[in-house]
Amino acid sequence: MKKLVHALVLTGLAGVPAAAIAADSPHKLSANVTLTSDYVFRGITQTGGDPAIQGGLDYTHSSGFYLGTWASNVGWIEDFQGYQSGNIEIDLYGGFRGDIGKTGLTFDVGAIQYMYPGDKVAAVNDADTTEVYAALGWKWFTVKYSYYVSDEVFGIGNLTAGNTGDSSGSDYLSISASVPVGETGLTLGASWGTFSFENNGAFDYDDWKVSAAFDMGKVNKLFDGVTVGVAYTDTNADRTAPGIGNVWTDLNNKYLGDSTTTVYITKAF
Repeated sequence: MKKLVHALVLTGLAGVPAAAIAADSPHKLSANVTLTSDYVFRGITQTGGDPAIQGGLDYTHSSGFYLGTWASNVGWIEDFQGYQSGNIEIDLYGGFRGDIGKTGLTFDVGAIQYMYPGDKVAAVNDADTTEVYAALGWKWFTVKYSYYVSDEVFGIGNLTAGNTGDSSGSDYLSISASVPVGETGLTLGASWGTFSFENNGAFDYDDWKVSAAFDMGKVNKLFDGVTVGVAYTDTNADRTAPGIGNVWTDLNNKYLGDSTTTVYITKAF
């Protein structure tokens, strides 16, 4: 936990100078902190079912350019990937987003680097991963395509080479909807995604999620910026594969793709 706190400080969560930026400035800074009962990413638990504390810092420009960083504790780096030590994820991302004329469509293109500092064993794949993405939105709906350019994708390599080497070219496609319920502060969501791993199809899977989030500021202005939510996720990820053994099962025999109900609280600044 000390390492996580240190990472959040490094990302600038301590003392965000948002108030120092004029309201009419093209530059905006925002931050967020989340407590969640489980960190689930694309249907796969990153903490083995344990709680997580997370935080991020974002810079946006009125032109549509943005940069950000985000951090969370994780468990899979040791329990699944086999690092001797490592319990933090730190993401760095940037891109450009905006409207497509007067069509009502929006776009978002960018890149993200997932970093997992820790003590990696020589025989274990590097978990650090580079992703580029493009998304198209319309009203409450978004389609997003992510493409991986790093050699190993979250530590998963080439099955024909003994799960080592190149898995670049893997991709993830998702379709999602986020629908506000009038002026109640309640937002309902649903998503479906499919992950394909280049040269290692045993890890391919689909995931789906339904969610509900509530803006606590609707109850009292004291809770402005506070959101509480619940989400149910599930996947068809394999526990094991013939001739391979464990696929989405960690070293503690924990199945990481199991159905999960997660509750969380977020504060935005």
